[in-house]
Amino acid sequence: MLKKRAVFFHICLILLLGGISPAPVPASTSSSITISDDNINIREGPGLSYKAIARVHKGNTYPLLKEQGDWIEIDLLNGQKGWVAKWLVAKNQSASSSAGESIQKNNGTATTDGLRVRKGPGAGFQVIGSLNKGQAVAILESNENWLKVQTAFGQGWVAKEYIRFQKTNPTENEKPDTPETNIGKISVDSLNVRNTPSFQGSILGKLQRGEEVTVLSQNGDWTEIKFSGKTAWVNSQYVLVEQKDSQEASTSGASANLVGVEGTVTATTLYVHEKGNLNSKIIGSVSKGENFQIYEEVNNWAKIEWKTGKYGWVANWFLNKTEAGGTKPDEERVRNSTITILQNGTNLRKGPSVETEVVYRANQGETFQVVSLQNDWYKIRLQNGTTAFVAGWIVSVKGNAPQVVKPGAEINLKNKTIVLDPGHGGRDHGTTGTRGTMEKQLTLRTAKLLFDKLKASGANVILTRNDDTFISLSSRVRTAKYQNADAFISIHYNSNSDHSIHGITSYYYYPFQKPLAESVHSATISQTKMKDRGVRFGDYYVIRETNKNAILLELGYLSNSAEEMLVTSGQYQESVSSGIFQGLAKYFTH
Repeated sequence: MLKKRAVFFHICLILLLGGISPAPVPASTSSSITISDDNINIREGPGLSYKAIARVHKGNTYPLLKEQGDWIEIDLLNGQKGWVAKWLVAKNQSASSSAGESIQKNNGTATTDGLRVRKGPGAGFQVIGSLNKGQAVAILESNENWLKVQTAFGQGWVAKEYIRFQKTNPTENEKPDTPETNIGKISVDSLNVRNTPSFQGSILGKLQRGEEVTVLSQNGDWTEIKFSGKTAWVNSQYVLVEQKDSQEASTSGASANLVGVEGTVTATTLYVHEKGNLNSKIIGSVSKGENFQIYEEVNNWAKIEWKTGKYGWVANWFLNKTEAGGTKPDEERVRNSTITILQNGTNLRKGPSVETEVVYRANQGETFQVVSLQNDWYKIRLQNGTTAFVAGWIVSVKGNAPQVVKPGAEINLKNKTIVLDPGHGGRDHGTTGTRGTMEKQLTLRTAKLLFDKLKASGANVILTRNDDTFISLSSRVRTAKYQNADAFISIHYNSNSDHSIHGITSYYYYPFQKPLAESVHSATISQTKMKDRGVRFGDYYVIRETNKNAILLELGYLSNSAEEMLVTSGQYQESVSSGIFQGLAKYFTH
């Protein structure tokens, strides 16, 4: 009898457990979502059968609490919680990063002179400035071979290999014992102190007007401080940062004789600092083309009168210096720089315009000394001692002179909505390479780097997943639909029982998708030099079940051990993401 009861109990237990749905996946407390459409129903539970308890509107942002299947539980910020379908929202990146890896300890220095700071993570992006050896930057994000940094002239990307990290991540929330160099004074009543550099961060406490805090770093609009023995963040505009004597000394050196010297701003926007160093308070900004008297120069910083009666410091490598009343270009900024001709028969002209006379035709590989930079043209010295001009966007530059990039991709991609779909994720590993590489991890690496490249060009970019999460095929398709995507790119890596097979294949389903596939495929093959396996018809759910311009890319074979080593390298990730980026830009020129 007891044995029968035990059997009956175990059967009931199995039936009970079998009826329980999988537990929701808890989300990070700092995660949030943004509503992608108007009049979206928020429901009592994770399904369409549950009662609607509220309506929300496009653009509203809410904290993400849990995920369960195709549904997300959110905090409605009015004491209520509810569920929304994943395909109706966009997940937001954490405040300390975008699609790339965040850097918690964010100080670094340049290890070489003339380190170019670019608008996006790639050698093809416009150079917005340069750093000299030893110059400090705040590191905001890491993505493959690139670092996103905060500089005196704004945010940009630099090659990771030329930055030395000054600090490493601590294991605890406590700051290591380091010299305290900056003091900040609170300039507003009741300033919130948060645990992350974001208005979504939890409030740890408040500071009052006049209170002094130790400033650890500044990250764009947010300042990192010590608060109750731990690190915390406050909004930068309400902290007046004062430099200690050690930093005052760094700008007290002798300056050049600058009587009668003026400077014209060459950057689109150039920040004005209270003192001549990157850590000092930003007090304003000036714009390209504005002209100022230069009163002092110390350590690559120039003191200007940026408003009547108001003085500040700007990075002097973004000033084109001239004698007052004259037109002499700034030769110091391009000193020791050379340009190299990229194509045979390149025209060198008498003046900085295509309307002027051609004085010489140069061949690929010829190198010339740079005399000055006028608009987007380099004035160079020829072998016979005379000078000529060459368009900056058709040569490569070595030295401190900025690389000129002709607008192209940015114009074509700006405001385009592009959904990037890193294949697989969560319990779906995809294929596994001969060396153990999981497809789900590699597709996310490629998508994240491509995400930042597209973002830097002004595109509206959405990732169907930005972490190791399982997303159903139907959710991926619905994301493209509800975001009204101009392009949907599904990223994959391939496998075959024949381990000798290698190369890249691009797929489309509907005829109208083929031109996009051809454009992206051609550019990707050109960048990676991989075996071209062609553009083909493919019966894949994510491109078949959407009426959007959708393609699926197989970017290499993990079953081929040599190709697995190649595609997992940082160099390949750079070239393949650049190829997709260029293919999209070319397609949108049509």
